[in-house]
Amino acid sequence: MELQPVLAAACLLFTMGGLSPPGPRFDLCRIITAKSVDNIQLLRFLAIKANNLCWLGYGCQKPDWMLIIINSIGATLQSLYILVYFYYSPAKRQVLLRVLTFLALLAAAYGYFFYFTDKDTLRSRVGLFCSSLTIMMYASPLNDLAKVIRSRSTRCLSFPLAVTTFLASSCWTLYGQLVKDNYITVPNVPGIVTSVVQLWLFWRYAPGRDNPHRPLHV
Repeated sequence: MELQPVLAAACLLFTMGGLSPPGPRFDLCRIITAKSVDNIQLLRFLAIKANNLCWLGYGCQKPDWMLIIINSIGATLQSLYILVYFYYSPAKRQVLLRVLTFLALLAAAYGYFFYFTDKDTLRSRVGLFCSSLTIMMYASPLNDLAKVIRSRSTRCLSFPLAVTTFLASSCWTLYGQLVKDNYITVPNVPGIVTSVVQLWLFWRYAPGRDNPHRPLHV
């Protein structure tokens, strides 16, 4: 059995798992249940959609059908989440303005990239941009990690999401090594590191672990 189809299936499974509870799909359920977007950040949906669209463009440049399929699914889901957010948001004009600004910035980025006529240069620039965006997304939980250390509580973290992030990052790192593409390998290493740190924090600050030992009264 070839390793590449197995890794492709694993990447698809765990990447889609990262979009399920308690990820963006969980936020979608909260919006629909409460019929409100309170405490839900539109920026999160836009950032993930930007990441999906950038990797989709990179996949089309290679071409790499696994990148194309997975990020097409991800971008479609994020579009659905944004539409639901817009429907339930009382500040529709503000949401629309942010979405239009996002699309304008994305169009400007695509215009910049397609300025390069050499395919190798274009692929490398898009790959570098995708890698940088993915690294920034994996670095986003650092604020929560600092909060956990200060409070000695992991309530602001999600154990299932940490596990799926670790599995997805590991699979994408292996896939990048297999296809010899550092633009895929390098940005997923921080995902492994941050998820391992989160898992360690769940172990370190597990409920009852820091409770002082009380001797039995005889």
